[in-house]
This record gives sequence, C-alpha cells and structure tokens, in this order.
Amino acid sequence: MRSRSGRSSRLARWLYSLTITLLSPLIWWRVWREWAPTHRRRERLGFIQVSGSRPRLWLHAASVGEVVTATPLIRALLEDHPDHDLVITTMTATGAERVRQTFGDRVAHHFLPLDFPGSARRFVTRLNPRLAIIAETELWPNLLAACHRRNVPVVVANGRLSAGAFRLYQRFGALSRGMLETIAWIGAKSALDADRFVELGAPSARVAVTGALKFDLDVDEATRQASRQLRASWGPRPVWIAGSTHPGEEEQVLIAHGVLRRRFPDALLILVPRHPQRFDEVNAHCLEAGERVQRLSAGSALTASTTLLLGDTMGDLMKLYGCADVAFVGGSLTPVGGHNLLEPAALGVAVVSGPHLDNLREIADTLAQSDARVQVENGQALGETLVALLSDDARRHELGEAGRAVVAANRGALARTRAKIAALLNDS
Repeated sequence: MRSRSGRSSRLARWLYSLTITLLSPLIWWRVWREWAPTHRRRERLGFIQVSGSRPRLWLHAASVGEVVTATPLIRALLEDHPDHDLVITTMTATGAERVRQTFGDRVAHHFLPLDFPGSARRFVTRLNPRLAIIAETELWPNLLAACHRRNVPVVVANGRLSAGAFRLYQRFGALSRGMLETIAWIGAKSALDADRFVELGAPSARVAVTGALKFDLDVDEATRQASRQLRASWGPRPVWIAGSTHPGEEEQVLIAHGVLRRRFPDALLILVPRHPQRFDEVNAHCLEAGERVQRLSAGSALTASTTLLLGDTMGDLMKLYGCADVAFVGGSLTPVGGHNLLEPAALGVAVVSGPHLDNLREIADTLAQSDARVQVENGQALGETLVALLSDDARRHELGEAGRAVVAANRGALARTRAKIAALLNDS
C-alpha cells in the first residue's frame, strides 16, 4: 500500500511539473513585476548567491501579511540561534520590502524560486539550510521534494487551511499527500486546521495545535511612541482608520466617512490600501469624491481642513492603527477573506470589520465572542457604527480593552513553535 501510495505521489508530482513547465511563459510573465532592484530576476530560477560558512535557517513568508505574522518568530530565531544565518524568502516585492524595513541586514533575503524541478533543486542545494520553515501554508511540491532529498526538515508554522484551500488540496489528493508526508512538523492554528492537514495525508503524530502566531504580536515602544506623537500633532479631533482595503471597499469606506462627518465635521479618516500599486488610483478616487487628501509620504503636517490621510508608505500600518479611535480592517467588506484583526486589537483600538473573514475565522469568532469586534455589512452601516462608537467613549474603550485582553489571553503559539524548532535542530 505504501509503495503504491509513493508511486502515485511521484506520478502526481511529475504531471504537476509537466503542467507548470508548459505554462512557464504565463508564470514568468506573472512574476516578472514582482522584482526589486537589489535582486536579480535569475533568483526565480534558483540562481542565488550565498556567502559565509555558518549554518543557515530558511524561513519563507509569501507576502506582507505572512511577513507580519512571522515577525515575532523571526525575532525569536535571531535570538535563539545567533550562531546561524537566517535567510528569508518572499514571493512578492512588497514582502521583500517589508523584510528590509523590519530587519535590515540582520537577515538575508531572496525571492522564492518558481517551482520548476531544476529551480527548486538548485535553490535548496545552494542555500543548504539546516531547517526550512514555512509561515502559514504556501506549499510547493518540488521545493518540498528538494528539501526531502537533501534531508532538510521542513516545519509549517501557523499552519492554516481555509475551506477553499482544503477543497483545492483535496482535488489533488496524491500530490497533497506526497507533500505532507515529507513535512517534519506542522504547527496548526486551530483544531480544525489540524484535522484538515491530517485528512489530506499529514501523519497525525507530526501535527500539533499551537494556536495562531498572530496572537504573539509584539508592539514595540518605539511604534507606540510614534503613534502618540503623530496623533498629538493632529489635535483633539475624531480619528478612524480603514486598513488594508481592497477595490470595492474604498467606495464603502468613503460612504461611511460621509455619514460620520455629518455628525463630526472635523473627523479624520486614515485610509491605507492593501497594495502599494493602488496608492495613486485610490488617491485620485478620494479627490474625485471631494475629500481633502494629504498623503503620508509627503511628510508635511496635517491642516485642520484635511479630511483624509492616505497611508501610502510601507511598514507604517501599526503606527497608524495606534493613532486611531476606531479601526476598520479591510478585506472584509468584499469577499477577500479578511486581514489581521489583531493588529489594532493589540493596541486597544476598537475593531470593526465586514462579514467576509474566512481567512481568519477562528480569530474573528474569538474576538466576537469576547465582545471585541463589531461587524457591519456595508458602508452605511459602518458609518452609523462609527457615529455610535465615537459618541460613546465608555463603549469604545470597553471594545478596545476587550480586544487587548483577547490578544493577551491567547499568546503561546510562538513559545510552542520555537521549542519544536530547537528540538528539530538538536536532533539533526
């Protein structure tokens, strides 16, 4: 049985490799724009340059969201294993920029190679890590196979499988099983995620429920101080933020701001689109809507007539959340699946979201059950909620403190994950 399973997995991976090779022109076109001037595009084919003789740890975080989630783990790895070089890979250029801004030269960065068999083998051979860590769940069959061939243990940290992702992996059962059977350990966000990994073929002994790494979010004092200083410079006006918004959400956010300003004419909206390539587009849309916009990148002080601050810089979302009285977290009024609700919650800022939260359902439900999140269905309802919260200091404070308490009560995934990584390194 095991032999037949192995043959079917190898056949599935061969068919997968054939397919992506045939689609390579389209794949290459798609990633061509995900580039940074400090990196050669040849990295996408595994042609990386490594230096030094120290052992290496490799952590992959696909994009900005995964980098943010993995930041406490990255800091822990730097602290726990100072005798190792830490290499971070990302799939996107925005993720690369976030790594650079957060960690500078404390870590090395490369773009993840495309999952062609030769590219994967070349990358793993050249990097030669002692351990590979995948933040969340971006599993590439040929990269995992290359790690397995070179006896590189692979850890999935903060592992999650949404209902949609689970169904997709189920469709390719042999390929999924072949990948998951080679992984040394999976730290799942929830029991539901753990069950899904096991059902897809991960050995149950190698799957543990750790909780969500996002709860171990650490807001440093420098960020808190920057928030206080920036907010103080704006004077005593109501401030709310819409963070990580997507197309279709900005229109709803502007409707909400209009409702709020009818009650609080001096209210300020901080609007932070999720993707930097949309900054100019969103800025133009806000101006067309009649907002008096100032861009954060301009670096000048706000005037009393400014109605909207466009957060068009990278790496400043936490600082901007800390400036707000209420935070709406985007990706939730449109069917994107939601973004990190815990960032404003950790700061004690009242959290509001839309209903589309499939990417973080357990976290969203935990916040709602603790009366630490308000859900709205559209821009009009968001505006009415903002009016209610900004008219009731006690309720707003209660909501923010409940969110802070949820974050504090659910910490622990980081400690469990770093302990397992240490054990695997000791055994290798």
